[in-house]
Amino acid sequence: MSHRAWVGLSSNLDHPQRQVSMAFEDLAGLPLTTLKTRSSLYSSRPVGPQDQPDFVNAVAVLETRLSPLALLDQLQALEQRHRRVRKRHWGPRTLDLDLLLYGDQVLNLPRLVVPHLWLCERAFVVQPMLEIDPELRLPGGLSLRQLPSASPTNDLKRLPL
Repeated sequence: MSHRAWVGLSSNLDHPQRQVSMAFEDLAGLPLTTLKTRSSLYSSRPVGPQDQPDFVNAVAVLETRLSPLALLDQLQALEQRHRRVRKRHWGPRTLDLDLLLYGDQVLNLPRLVVPHLWLCERAFVVQPMLEIDPELRLPGGLSLRQLPSASPTNDLKRLPL
């Protein structure tokens, strides 16, 4: 059985636009998975430490037969291929891939929380998701459009193609 999975992508090191664009290609090559669509690229200020470059963010929608944890393993392997180093919480990174939604499932596992813990608070996640599906609802029925982070902000800019 396949599931629709929403993945957040972000980068602020080593040519971030290129990192995110290459990650879309990598996602399309995951086993038992199809890249269905992707958002535009966005630029946002960092969350947490401000002594780092701005981020490039996007969202991808996958159709996958991988389990949530198997998909997480694949996403973390992609981060490693992009030379992701975890030195500091919310610090700079070549690539960050977050599993935001997995069908209508709610998961609270030691390695994975879905919907993603910070999804509702991050305009750089919510606005690209709404670009793809303006009617999107979270498990439980809450409309993404109802979230404060759905409102346009000066800290988030859509990047030209």
